[in-house]
Amino acid sequence: MHPVITASVPLLEPPGWAIAQRALFDLLDQAWRQFARDYTGPDGRLNYRGRLTSRDGVDDFYEVFFNWPQLYLLGGADDLLAESERHWRGVTRQLTELGMLQDEYERGYDWFHQGESLLLFYFLCMAAPDRWRERALRFADLYVDPKHGNYDPEHRIITRAHNGSDSARTGLFDGASYPWLPQEAEMYGFPLDWLLPPDVDEPPRDRDPRLGRQMSERLGVGDTAVNLAATGLVLNALILSGEGKYRDWIAEYVDAWRERAAANGGTIPDNVAPDGTVGGLVGGRWYGGHYGWSWPHGWYSVGHAAMIGAIAAVEATGDESHLDLVRPALDEIIANGKTIAYTESDSSLCSKWTVQLAEDVSTPTLHVPFRHDDRGWFDYNPMLMAVPTALWHHSAADVDLWRLLRLRAASAHDWCTVRSFRSKEEAGHEEPWVAYLGGDNPDYPERILAAAQAQVRHRLARMARYQDRDVPEADIHLWQQSNPVVTEALVQLTWGAPQVIYNGGLQQARVRYYDADARRPGLPPAVAALVSSIDPEATVVELVNLDPQRRRTVIVQAGAFAEHTIHTVRHTVCRDGSWIGDLYDYGHREPEITEESLRVDGPWLAVELPASTRVRLTLVLTLRANHASYRTPFDEQAP
Repeated sequence: MHPVITASVPLLEPPGWAIAQRALFDLLDQAWRQFARDYTGPDGRLNYRGRLTSRDGVDDFYEVFFNWPQLYLLGGADDLLAESERHWRGVTRQLTELGMLQDEYERGYDWFHQGESLLLFYFLCMAAPDRWRERALRFADLYVDPKHGNYDPEHRIITRAHNGSDSARTGLFDGASYPWLPQEAEMYGFPLDWLLPPDVDEPPRDRDPRLGRQMSERLGVGDTAVNLAATGLVLNALILSGEGKYRDWIAEYVDAWRERAAANGGTIPDNVAPDGTVGGLVGGRWYGGHYGWSWPHGWYSVGHAAMIGAIAAVEATGDESHLDLVRPALDEIIANGKTIAYTESDSSLCSKWTVQLAEDVSTPTLHVPFRHDDRGWFDYNPMLMAVPTALWHHSAADVDLWRLLRLRAASAHDWCTVRSFRSKEEAGHEEPWVAYLGGDNPDYPERILAAAQAQVRHRLARMARYQDRDVPEADIHLWQQSNPVVTEALVQLTWGAPQVIYNGGLQQARVRYYDADARRPGLPPAVAALVSSIDPEATVVELVNLDPQRRRTVIVQAGAFAEHTIHTVRHTVCRDGSWIGDLYDYGHREPEITEESLRVDGPWLAVELPASTRVRLTLVLTLRANHASYRTPFDEQAP
């Protein structure tokens, strides 16, 4: 039995955020069902009759459903988990038939895209660990066990940029040259640009040394920083199994990259030759690796991968200093920032920022460089907030909070502004959320829920417009751009967490919930939750039961993986029933609300919510006091 609190504060006027939150759950339930009917076949695969002509595409099939099991974990419909599993199986069969997978896993591709592909899988493991354990361990062993050819324990490197289940897949492409499109050349330039002197005419694509044999020999072998995202796959196996080999591999691999970063003045390099030498294949440069600092998209790929690796190492070893894999590089790009308008920048991510900044594209504000090559730092963009926000959320350290405060002070746009957009990552509202947690954006919950509603309804309209389209290979992004499931608002408001790091991270959370009666993860029907503080010493959660007739019981879990401990909880109470008034009173009195405390000393707390009640919890937590695991409060061994 877990410690139990029974809510006693009457719910007289339901807060707007609670009504809006439950309305979003209802809308999402209709939306994902419509998408499944219009865009998928009987076995769960996507409606697609074409073929795939390059190594690219696996991520675009899985990404469509990445947050469907996440919605189930938040409190989505009971049948959403089975539906998400059906789509994973159907898409996996579909991709195997298209020649993209071997033994259910990517044959060989970069981890910028593999990480995107695996988010759906990670959330399925989180929701139904027993059913997905065998696959998770088998996939992780592709990297942990050197016999698969992906890892060299002597040099502590992943052996090639394109890696996976097919050890015979080498290099970066299957034809004579890398399929670098003219628009990519215009937007990003060329990899290995120093191979071609500036006064030489540009050769045809299939004879360009920057895209042919030189590229394969210099970038197709050895390690690259984006491979750090593989630690998410191995951390998932560690959480599922507790086996020491996964812990040891994460520690060994991340420590190797930390040493390389330390030798480079703190900034993580992006390439390692097969002999373990940084820059060994690119003329001694610490930059220039595949999906590294010079490649699209620079910090966008390197920073996400480094953050995934750092968090995995902390979870595996308990050593918080692994976060220094990220901090020096983050501080370096901030130090090289400058105040300009986005319209004056050399950004290569126009499609992202023009929507996210809206009218502020012309407002001078802090821009930081995402890329580095022989010219130095370039490709200036507004700060991508996913990494500094995830870093602060994980560490709760003053140094990481101060960085956020400095970034806010350097921003000319208002961090309290909430815009309705849905990026590829289903994220991007970190600034107004951080401002809300800081206490000066009180309307944020209702505004972000309204923005989420707008995006679902926009996606439903897009779905209706394109539902009969025969999708060609060039347009396979249509599915993820039409996916009507939006979860960022629910993750922030109910779990007190940033959205998952998109290129292969595992979910962070201050708290999660279980429906005690249904014995499943997620908020029960009619229950809404709001986290207004994530301070470990005072994590504040409000629970509201909107049902006027039925009692609900919520189990609050500390952490995404029960890794935190709740020491004590202060909670609101109303012990005096006189607020109801006398028999002939026309109105009610104001309830007298006080606080009481309860000792918990564990990861779980049960909260009984009688009909039309609410309770405010203030939790005192110790972060990462327990090993992360997929255990639930219903497991026999849970205590």
